[in-house]
Amino acid sequence: MKNYKYCFFSVVFTLLVININAQIKVGPLFSDNMILQRNSEVAIWGEADVNQEISIQSSWNQKKTTTKADSDGNWSVKIETPEAGGPYNIDIISSNSNVKLSNVLIGEVWITSGQSNMQMTLNGYTHEPVSGSLDMIANANNTNIRLFTFKRVTSKKPIRDVSGKWLVSNSENTAVFSAIGYSFANYLNKVLDIPIGIINTSWGGTPAEAWTDNKTLVDNFKKSEIKNYREGKPKNHDPSALFNGMINPLIPFKIRGALWYQGESNVSRANNYTKLMNMMIDGWRREWNQGSFPFYFVQIAPFKYSGSNKTESAYLREAQLKTMLQTKNSGMAVTLDIGSEFSIHPDKKIIIGKRLAYWALAKDYKVKGVPFSGPVYKSIEINEDKAIVDFDYAESGFIFLNSKINGFEIAGEDKVFHPASVRVMYGKKNSTLTISSDKVKEPVAVRYGWKNYLKGNLYNTQGLPASSFRSDNW
Repeated sequence: MKNYKYCFFSVVFTLLVININAQIKVGPLFSDNMILQRNSEVAIWGEADVNQEISIQSSWNQKKTTTKADSDGNWSVKIETPEAGGPYNIDIISSNSNVKLSNVLIGEVWITSGQSNMQMTLNGYTHEPVSGSLDMIANANNTNIRLFTFKRVTSKKPIRDVSGKWLVSNSENTAVFSAIGYSFANYLNKVLDIPIGIINTSWGGTPAEAWTDNKTLVDNFKKSEIKNYREGKPKNHDPSALFNGMINPLIPFKIRGALWYQGESNVSRANNYTKLMNMMIDGWRREWNQGSFPFYFVQIAPFKYSGSNKTESAYLREAQLKTMLQTKNSGMAVTLDIGSEFSIHPDKKIIIGKRLAYWALAKDYKVKGVPFSGPVYKSIEINEDKAIVDFDYAESGFIFLNSKINGFEIAGEDKVFHPASVRVMYGKKNSTLTISSDKVKEPVAVRYGWKNYLKGNLYNTQGLPASSFRSDNW
């Protein structure tokens, strides 16, 4: 009798194991409330039994696509998405199980990444609020905005598991979502009137090296450069640790583009930041294998760092400007006017999200007439005791807050910079400024905003701020 019971329960247990193993598995990226990129061929993937046949059928076209799980139990299919719309359903079917994804929208999908300024939610941090967040949270009920926040994960090797959940925008969900990410999505949704999905994968206090794939680091940097920067630092500083744990699991989920706010943790290594960012962006694009998708980022805001009048963060801002100028299909939102001397987390996150949205609207959605960049240094010409500085993105001239333009300095052959006066030459070339100082009779170089902290107040007539810059290379 005991042997009979043992055999009976063994058979039942075996059947249960077989049944459990036979269930189709999809990750949290593919769930109720998700958004898929419109007018695209998008990948959907998961796990099942080895050689098990999987079929996927969507309610927008009723077309069935079939594949088989490979020898490791992994499966992947690509389906075509229509123009923006929904809600739709997607059925994922095998011989003995069915996963139904409901309330699926088709629209535009963007990822947001970086460190604490991108991670910062509309609720803000302790004693560090987000300006204007109350109204945005109160008006957040919008079924056409969907939000996904990655749980923070480090890994020594690329992983596939995703931790997170798609949520519909409402006051509760939006309050704890990236303020910049939500501001960007909200603005795009209002202008384009289509569903917008934001996937936020960010972690405060992390360097760019941790977000860069291993192949890129190994191919382009000396081992000593990779090793030295993270000695004594936490695991989320390990080279590629966050790419492996928080970017790789996204690939190849179809996206329209990426938004990035990072650099504070790289201020001490500004000399190689342009190279690092160019390579990181190229690496992401290579791994996603969907061309040179848009990559828009935020120039770090003024903050005192080692001292308000010191300059280490100005070199990082310069490196970011060079990244924009050197990298195809990239853009930069300037924050020189909205920094905080005593908080590394500026409160004007909603403005930053809009400034990123201007880039996307103008460049990717071809909305005519939308300005997207503030003045960018172009060239310098010396005319006796004055320097004539020319700018791109200032064809209609300049505006400035307060009674004068702050932050310009001028130097002669002695390389000593002095505060400079600035003249707008009305009736002359609109995009030029004349810089001078009584203390510099033969100028050779000009700098603007070249301090850790200052309130930049130079804008083009569209109201977008100028980036800090220098004409020298000392």
